[in-house]
This record gives sequence, C-alpha cells and structure tokens, in this order.
Amino acid sequence: MSRWFMLAGAVLLAIGVLMHFAPWLFNWFGRLPGDIRLESGRSRVFIPITSMIVISVVLSLLLNLFRR
Repeated sequence: MSRWFMLAGAVLLAIGVLMHFAPWLFNWFGRLPGDIRLESGRSRVFIPITSMIVISVVLSLLLNLFRR
C-alpha cells in the first residue's frame, strides 16, 4: 500500500510541476464539447463530464498496460 501512495504522490507532484511551468498543456480541460458551464448572476456551476471521461479512459489504458 505504501508503494501506491508513493507512486500517487509522485504523479501528483509531476502534474503540479507541469501545471506550474507549462499551464498551456491543460487548456483543453473543461473546454471540450459536453462539458457544462452554467453562469447566472453571482453563481457559477462547472461540470466537466467529457473531460472526466477522457481522463478516465486514458488512465484505464495506462493502468492496463502497466499491469501486464
């Protein structure tokens, strides 16, 4: 279990470094067709349905590749 926590920490660290030094790599997130943005007055609701599906498929493929 500790190995998984260290791996998750390393992945989060890598994502954080990328978001800090190369923010343009994540401009697509939340702007895909199917992502819902509702804005009215002082409230905003953001539901990234399509972006989460894309991330889920990519992570599933990566995990399946590393398991074999």
